[in-house]
Amino acid sequence: MQVLRTIFLTLIISTLLWGCGDRGGMRGILTSSDVLVIKHHVRQHYICLEEFCRRLYLKNPKYETNPFRQAEKLRIIFLEERDLGSPYDHLPSNEILTAVFAADTLYHDRVALLALGLRKSIDEGYDQHGPFTNNMITSLQIPLERLKRLYSNLSQVNWRLKVYRDSSGELYFLSNEKGCNGYLNMGYEVLMTKVLTRIEDDIYMRGGNPPNVVFKMSTMFFSLFL
Repeated sequence: MQVLRTIFLTLIISTLLWGCGDRGGMRGILTSSDVLVIKHHVRQHYICLEEFCRRLYLKNPKYETNPFRQAEKLRIIFLEERDLGSPYDHLPSNEILTAVFAADTLYHDRVALLALGLRKSIDEGYDQHGPFTNNMITSLQIPLERLKRLYSNLSQVNWRLKVYRDSSGELYFLSNEKGCNGYLNMGYEVLMTKVLTRIEDDIYMRGGNPPNVVFKMSTMFFSLFL
């Protein structure tokens, strides 16, 4: 009888632990370490990219002058994972990012549009809405080529921020340029470097090497759907 009682209690405790979130309990125990790393990296990507876009707003308030609306848009995109109500909402990330730097973009707020493109890039790159999202057993379920294309696209964003200009010769985004006191703000570089480094680690964990990224003015963003 004592043995049966012990088995019964063990089953109850196991069931309760199974219902816990990804950060603990049986699910954490039964999930391979590489999957836990991937999930952690995705959360950190969202945090870094939201802060990246928040800083872009500070430098480029012309795209949204109301700071409350700025914060609302970033919350909608990164926390609620909803769309902007823009003409590009239902396009894949590569097409949204292309529109961000297009002369004839149909959405005025290029910072918010960039934020949407970046979030969707992470979603698509890590298959956040695919069939394996909640039941991932190993990082091998994420195609290696998809992560390499994600790495390339985000590197491309980082490069375009510094070189793409409008018809009057002004940069679309003020980012790392020197201020009036001669100080060079490298915060953008640090945030994007953190994201790219984590993606490099995920590529390495999958057994690959990060792509050797060399850009030209004609380079396009890659589709992340394979």
